[in-house]
Amino acid sequence: MLHVSLFVELVRANPRLVVLAAALVQALLWWLVPTLFYAAPPGNLPLIIAVGHEFQLGSFWGPPLASWLAEIAFVIAGAPGVYLLSQVCVVLTWWGVFTLGRVIVGPQHAAFAVLLMVGVVVLTVPTPDFGPPILAMPLTVFVLRHYWRVIGEGRRSAWYVLAVGLSLLLLTTYAGLILLAAVAVFTVASRRGREMLLGIEPWVALFLIAVIVFPHLLWVDLSGIWEVWAARRGDAAATAVDIVTELGRLLGGLVLAHAGALVLIAIAVGFRPPREKAPTFVRKPVTALERRFVLFFATALPLAAVLAGAVVGDHGPIGGLGPYVVLSGLALVVLAGNTVVLQRQGLTSAAWSVLLVAPPVIAAAAVAVLPFVVTTDVPIAQPANAIGRFFGETFERRTGKPLAIVAGEPRLASLVAIAAPSRPSFYVDAAPERTPWVTPEELRRRGVLVVWPAADTSTTVPPDIKARFPDLVAEVPRTFVRPIQGRLPLVRIGWGMLRPQ
Repeated sequence: MLHVSLFVELVRANPRLVVLAAALVQALLWWLVPTLFYAAPPGNLPLIIAVGHEFQLGSFWGPPLASWLAEIAFVIAGAPGVYLLSQVCVVLTWWGVFTLGRVIVGPQHAAFAVLLMVGVVVLTVPTPDFGPPILAMPLTVFVLRHYWRVIGEGRRSAWYVLAVGLSLLLLTTYAGLILLAAVAVFTVASRRGREMLLGIEPWVALFLIAVIVFPHLLWVDLSGIWEVWAARRGDAAATAVDIVTELGRLLGGLVLAHAGALVLIAIAVGFRPPREKAPTFVRKPVTALERRFVLFFATALPLAAVLAGAVVGDHGPIGGLGPYVVLSGLALVVLAGNTVVLQRQGLTSAAWSVLLVAPPVIAAAAVAVLPFVVTTDVPIAQPANAIGRFFGETFERRTGKPLAIVAGEPRLASLVAIAAPSRPSFYVDAAPERTPWVTPEELRRRGVLVVWPAADTSTTVPPDIKARFPDLVAEVPRTFVRPIQGRLPLVRIGWGMLRPQ
C-alpha cells in the first residue's frame, strides 16, 4: 500500500502554496535573527547604508541602487527595515524561480526546484547582510524570466521589460555585465534567439538600457573613478599561479555551496530503485531549447563569475555568488528527468526542515554562546546604537554643532555614521578619493570626529591617523559594554575631534 506524507500531498495539490510558505518562513527566520540578536549590522551593511546616505550616482564601491534602497529602508525602519528589504529580495527570488520553472518543468517540479534552493547556502545564510549581491538575486531571476518570454514564448514585447531589468541590475552591480554577455551569447548561438533579433524590439531594448544607465556612466566618466579603480587593480595584480590557485579555491567553494541541495537529492531520490511503491511526479517532456536554456545559465553564470573573480583578485566570485546560482535548483530538477520518484518521504521532509531552520537557529545561538567561548571581537555584538549616540552627543555638546563627518577605522566610522542622531557623512581618510562627497574645505568648516579601536586607555593617536590629522588630540578612550559580554573584552574606542572652524 502506498503511503503519502502531508508534505508530498501539498506539493502535488498546491505547489504554489508550498513555495510561498517555504519562502515566507525562510524570510521570517532570517529577519527575526538579526532583528532580535544583532547589536550591530553585519558585514559591509554599515558601509552600504553610509554610502547610500550621500545619494551619489555612484561610488568607489560600485553602482548606487543597493545603497540607495538600503538608506531608504534604514530611514523608514532602522536596521530591521534593511533586514526586511533583504528578505523581500529572497522571497522575490524564490517566487521568480518558481514562475520560470512552472512554464518549463511544470508546477510540481518547479516547487522541487525552489525547495532545493534551501540547500544552496549562499541563498540563505548571508542574506541579512544586504548589498548588491542580495539585490542582484531577484533582478537576475527577473531578467531570465522575461528573457524566456522572448526566447521560449516568442513575446517580442518582453524585450522592453528585459531591458528595464538589465538596467536595474547594472545599476546594482557591474557584475550584471556577466548576465548581459550570457544573454547575448545565448541569443546569437541559438536559432530561436537569432530569429528574435530580426525585429526592432531588441534594438529599442538596447537603447533603453543605455538611457537608464547613462547618468551613472556619465558620473563614472566625470568623477575620475576609473583611475582609482585602475590603481587598486594595479596594486592587486596577480601571477598566473595565483590565478590558478584562486580559481581552484573558488570552484571548490562553488561546489561546497551546493552541498545541502546535493544531500537533499541523495536522500529523496537515492541511488537505487525503490523496493516498494513511492510517490511519483511526472512532468511534460522538456524540449531541447528549455534544457539548453536552464543548463546554460545555471552553469555559465557561476563559472564566469568564478573565473572573473580569480583573474581580478576579488577573493570571491565577482559580484558575489548568490545571483549566479539562482537557477541551480531548477537545473538539478531538469537533470533529474521527466519522472521524479520521491523515496524516503519522511526523511526528506525532516532533512529539508533542518536545512531551513537550523542555520538561523545556529546563528542566533552563536550570538548568545560565542561571547562565552571566544575572546576575539564579534562585530555584530558591538553596541552600535550606544556608540553612535555617545559620539554624536559628545561632539554636539562640545562644539555646539551636530556631528557632520566621521572618519578613522572604516567599520567603526561607518557604525557611527549610521547610528549617530545627526547621521554624519562617512569619510575614508586613508583614501579620500573614495569619498569625494567630503572635501578638505568641508573638513575645516564642519569639523570631524575620528575613531579607532583601542587596546588600552592610552591617549595616543595611531601613527597613520596622526599623519593624516596632525592637529588631532586623542581623548580618553571610551568603553562600551556589549549586550552579551561574556568573556569578550570591552569595546574600547579611541577617538579625537577637530572642531569646526
